[in-house]
Amino acid sequence: MSAKQLQTWCTGGSAEHNRDNYNYTQVIRVGDVLHLSGQGGWDVDKFEIPFDITEQIDRAFHNVEVQLTGAGSSGWGDVFRVNSYHISLSDEVQARMVYNFKKYMPDHKATWTCVAVTRLGAERMAVEIEVQAYAPKVAA
Repeated sequence: MSAKQLQTWCTGGSAEHNRDNYNYTQVIRVGDVLHLSGQGGWDVDKFEIPFDITEQIDRAFHNVEVQLTGAGSSGWGDVFRVNSYHISLSDEVQARMVYNFKKYMPDHKATWTCVAVTRLGAERMAVEIEVQAYAPKVAA
């Protein structure tokens, strides 16, 4: 399979803006696995990032859900791997991540790698979440 044959998706105004201006896609399918680009805490339709870290984390989880369902997945229920990148790894940040894991994945647990970084892709970004999800294609 060549890269030209891979299916890609960008759901929402922010995703389309990033695709058009930064030349990358939000989701790509390789076989039965969806690979998501890192999702930040921006508004899904316009690239506005709140100052509050808790709100950024909640929005990032929501943005993962939007991109997964836009690509035909059932959402967080298909996620098996999570990588998260944080400007701060305070107890508050860790607790909010766990809160959202329990909210979005109440019936299973994914693997999680959590990394502190000094800068993310845009000003004010304090969190970025990338995932992999098992989402077999449905036969036509």
